[in-house]
Amino acid sequence: MKIASWNVNSLNVRLPHLERWLREAQPDVVGLQETKLDDERFPDAALAALGYRSVFHGQKTYNGVAILARDRAITDVQAGIPGFADDQRRAIAATVDGVRIVNLYVVNGQDVGTDKYAYKLRWLDAVHGWLAQELQRHPRLVVLGDFNIAPEDRDVHDPAIWNDDHILTSTAERAALRRLLALGLHDGFRLHHEEAGIFSWWDYRQAAFRRNLGLRIDLTLVSDALRGDAAESGIDREPRTWERPSDHAPAWVVLGR
Repeated sequence: MKIASWNVNSLNVRLPHLERWLREAQPDVVGLQETKLDDERFPDAALAALGYRSVFHGQKTYNGVAILARDRAITDVQAGIPGFADDQRRAIAATVDGVRIVNLYVVNGQDVGTDKYAYKLRWLDAVHGWLAQELQRHPRLVVLGDFNIAPEDRDVHDPAIWNDDHILTSTAERAALRRLLALGLHDGFRLHHEEAGIFSWWDYRQAAFRRNLGLRIDLTLVSDALRGDAAESGIDREPRTWERPSDHAPAWVVLGR
């Protein structure tokens, strides 16, 4: 089962990119973030024509998440973080072929010390409690999404800039991510790749993609029960080269040997 995560940065704009990538990469399960669409406008018919079923939790202009599955049923859907009152639609979970998928669009946080930064840390704390419960019910768990946190210095192009006091790499954000991993989750990418300089996001400005001035903030985390099944993983840079691309590239992991 090939499971992927992609922040499409507006599905209304990027639907042709998604359709092309689904045809070429043929993932079995995809978590999408930043769909930026009301549920009534989600293109489930267009995706169904490619063989993908969809569940989604969206809103106009901002946020929005979805899970797609190819030729597989999607069951036990949870929209939003249980018990956490939030108008922002950033989380969805479902079960596909015996694997529990949790898809997150983590809060950006704006700047360290701001109200949005405090909201990010509260949100991540709520996710921690939710995932602890999910793991009890669903040992075969994959948590994926745009985490808006680069786990380590090797996941940023310049650690002098992206330091302990910078948003996306601050001490508290990285500690919150490590706390999630400590539940029994493993960075799927790092199970197969130790090298630095492989990224999933590049700013649109300053020719960042051409110069590879990026961050790895799109993650696929696999549970203890699935770690031995994680056969391959990677980041697909190709869609970032297309015309009018998302600023993110798909991250993926393959389960099954």
